[in-house]
Amino acid sequence: MFKFRTNGFSGYAVRYSPFYDNKIAVATSANYGLVGNGRLYVLSIMDDGNIVTDISFDTQDGLFGVAWSETNENHILVSSGDGSVSLFDTTLKDYPVMKFTEHEREVFSVDWSNIDKNLFCTASWDGSVKIWSPGSNRNTSLLTLRSLASREDKTGRIEKPIPIVQPSQVPMSKTRPNMKNDNNDCVYDAKFSFHDPNIIISCNSDSHLQLWDTRLPNPLFMDFVAHNGLEALSCDFNRYRPFVVASAGVDKLAKVWDTRMIQRSVHSRPPRPLNKFMGHEFAIRKLAWSPHSPTQLLTCSYDMTVRVWNDNPSPTSRVGLLDGASQPHAPPCSKIFSAHTEFVMGCDWSLWGEPGWVVTTGWDEMVYVWNTQRLH
Repeated sequence: MFKFRTNGFSGYAVRYSPFYDNKIAVATSANYGLVGNGRLYVLSIMDDGNIVTDISFDTQDGLFGVAWSETNENHILVSSGDGSVSLFDTTLKDYPVMKFTEHEREVFSVDWSNIDKNLFCTASWDGSVKIWSPGSNRNTSLLTLRSLASREDKTGRIEKPIPIVQPSQVPMSKTRPNMKNDNNDCVYDAKFSFHDPNIIISCNSDSHLQLWDTRLPNPLFMDFVAHNGLEALSCDFNRYRPFVVASAGVDKLAKVWDTRMIQRSVHSRPPRPLNKFMGHEFAIRKLAWSPHSPTQLLTCSYDMTVRVWNDNPSPTSRVGLLDGASQPHAPPCSKIFSAHTEFVMGCDWSLWGEPGWVVTTGWDEMVYVWNTQRLH
């Protein structure tokens, strides 16, 4: 296990570089992200196990999300509490090379597409997911997806979708009223599919898990309550199983879904997960599927632990999706990491070298790099 302290700044998000096996980006905030500045750390893991700072960038507001560029090894995106998203170049100092400022509230997630590498998406507390293309040298979004696009009334009927906001050339002062989020419906996470560059998954404070196809006139094609009415905080696509996704939330559960099994009828019963993982004592803040295995899932929680789960699909594991059948007991947690002494907010798998290396960060101002295969 290797460690690094982000003195005076609480960790919110962390990502391994897709280009180097020893580089990590960490998004942090002063005063637990409640008020104050943010700082982006770019770290290197040395051969002797020490973690050193290559460069850091201070921001005017706290940082909540981070993502490496898929086209330039020196470019890193961070999302901020003031609603802005900044693109930094690690070969330059002080200022971002681009800034994106359409969101009206905190931006909690940023994700760069692995397939169409000119695109990234952001998720915000203003109730929207936005798609951007920095390669085109434009700082306006290509498309805005509204999390409020559908809702179920008390009878379970789905209301008429709200129109999707398309790109516009009018000044932002005229478009902002259309983006007002009266229902306080925060989007916590959004991710591109690893199998289709047009598919995005998002989750929100209204417990909904939503899937979008940006090719459609109405992109929202799947929308269901995933966490019993409690906030859904994180979601991710499986890299090996195209129709399998995972979500986690305030109900302390991580759930695995097969989107082919989700019935879209307005009269259908609430969907049942392919699997669910129980063990965390408080809300799960972040999850991530392994890049090396179709069955390993990493979760970090407000209970100050990080856990590794094994999802082994089998014919019997799908019985719970059949009408009237009982849900099979979730397999046990395979690893528990408990070095953090505060909320664990971010986690990621290394793409390189020996499978099993992960990095985690949290409010204890610590970054830990550890191997899930060696932890006892």
